Amino acid sequence: MDTVKECAHALRERLLALRDPATGVWTGELASSALSTALAVAALDSSDPADQALSAAGAAWLCAHANADGGWGDTPESLSNLSATLIAAAALRLSQRRRGDIPSGKAKGCVRDTVSRAESWIKGKTGTLEPEAVARALGKVYGEDRTFAVPILAFLAMCGEERRAWLSVPPLPFLLALLPQGVYRFFRLQVVSYALPALIAVGLCRHVCVARARGRWPWGQVFAGLLLRRLSALQPRHGGFLDAIPLTAFVCLALRHAGYDAHPVAQKGLDFLRRSVRVEGSWAIDSNLRTWVTSLATRGVSRTLDVGDLEKIAKWLVLTQVKETHPFTGAQPGGWAWTDLPGGVPDADDTAGALIALKRLKEAGCQTDLRDAVRNGVTWLLDLQNSDGGMPTFCRGWGRLPFDRSCPDLSAHALAALSEWTEVSSKAVGPSIQRLLRYLAHAQGDDGSWTPLWFGHQAAVGGKNPVVGTARVVDALRKLESGGGAHGEGASMARKGEAWLLRAQKADGGWGMGRVASVEETALSVIALTGGDVACSEAAQRGCGWLVSQGADGLQRAAPIGLYFSLLWYHERLYPLVWSLEALERNVKRKEG
Repeated sequence: MDTVKECAHALRERLLALRDPATGVWTGELASSALSTALAVAALDSSDPADQALSAAGAAWLCAHANADGGWGDTPESLSNLSATLIAAAALRLSQRRRGDIPSGKAKGCVRDTVSRAESWIKGKTGTLEPEAVARALGKVYGEDRTFAVPILAFLAMCGEERRAWLSVPPLPFLLALLPQGVYRFFRLQVVSYALPALIAVGLCRHVCVARARGRWPWGQVFAGLLLRRLSALQPRHGGFLDAIPLTAFVCLALRHAGYDAHPVAQKGLDFLRRSVRVEGSWAIDSNLRTWVTSLATRGVSRTLDVGDLEKIAKWLVLTQVKETHPFTGAQPGGWAWTDLPGGVPDADDTAGALIALKRLKEAGCQTDLRDAVRNGVTWLLDLQNSDGGMPTFCRGWGRLPFDRSCPDLSAHALAALSEWTEVSSKAVGPSIQRLLRYLAHAQGDDGSWTPLWFGHQAAVGGKNPVVGTARVVDALRKLESGGGAHGEGASMARKGEAWLLRAQKADGGWGMGRVASVEETALSVIALTGGDVACSEAAQRGCGWLVSQGADGLQRAAPIGLYFSLLWYHERLYPLVWSLEALERNVKRKEG
């Protein structure tokens, strides 16, 4: 236990050192992304010398970070996948045609060889590089969801030299973007709510380019003025749609190929890409997850902060609460997004995270008046709850696609947040909690596990990660149970989930859906099992032993288990720190209490 205490102390000091001195909160760092970098390389490929330099540096980064098999994954630590490899190879072919085979002085001759290896990898998955075969392969990856598949196919057509490639790009109902948001769900859109900019820009671009390929007049251009005004209304003031590099790059590229590259939307988007580049020439998938990681980090350090720091974090969280109806989703004020930047969209997970963080700050001695912020946040969550009792990501009853359906991880997080603030609106919170419990009972697998939406594992079947999903739900149920709120079915669910986690523990004491355990999966499992029966406590202690055995460097090694929009993997450098600290401190507190 002394070793566990020492390790927890070191993690806490490391986490505190990573705060922003001015705001007192955490920004974290997302993994560099081959897919984002490739799209930015193509979007910034212009006659401007400064943009050329950024594009060339990005191409050099891509060449240096291709996997040994010739493909690319979503992070430098990820397995190769079809989407990232198609986009990176296409961007490098474009770079090679424009600037020859030397993206930078240190990478002479690398583009041609890198592209050749990537094409061999792609052929191994699709059999050919023909657009029709590639479209079929992407269809198997994304199913009926066209949110990402169509922009990828459009990008490949943009980077190619044959107009006929556009004939393999499925259409998008871009004119529906002119209708009020409230009617979208009745049209059973194959594009989810957060992708409206892509629906407009890529849909219009595909329409124009297919018409050109067929020698016809693109009649949809009649509505271009209205569509571009709609796009302008959706664009944040800093230019980055959702603060997402891929989405913003897709929009910029689509407007360029449709003939609207001089439009302010395209120019603001390019400015956002220029500001988002990293020193080494790469781009991440998003600017940051500042609100999310601050909420997570606060849980682990709030008891050790002085009052001044507690007040600073609390005031920052209150300030970042969304105060206006959101143009993307129509979400009412009161929720929180993953970031405080203008492109963030309020969602269930970040709202629940902020509410729990505010509770921890209050318990630690924060004197800031949180009543209005908490009341609005709780009301926002209650209004978001779906008719099936679960929580979706962004919008209640939006549609049938993944990020608009109820899911166990968000439902569990909302359950934990609501149970922390029952005094805010007890008449409404109580029934909401019961509906969440009924949903989680329905979503639990026969083996006792739950599968999350926002986390996965690349080595697992279908990329699923029941370790993370089950740990998050069990933790929420245990908190409810300890507060006297989980009876009967809730307690029964928790016991089945605990049993699944016990069976999933590896011989070395860690947890992970891959061959070896990861820090994040092990820490979350320890958090969930701490405070359980004897078997759970013993498993949690073995998990703590595994965490301590990783050493200071090992506990900072992030694994790409995070899932971003449209099946994009990421890792965040603060995840292993914040979850390991919470896991170790829970065990210390348990032993001492």
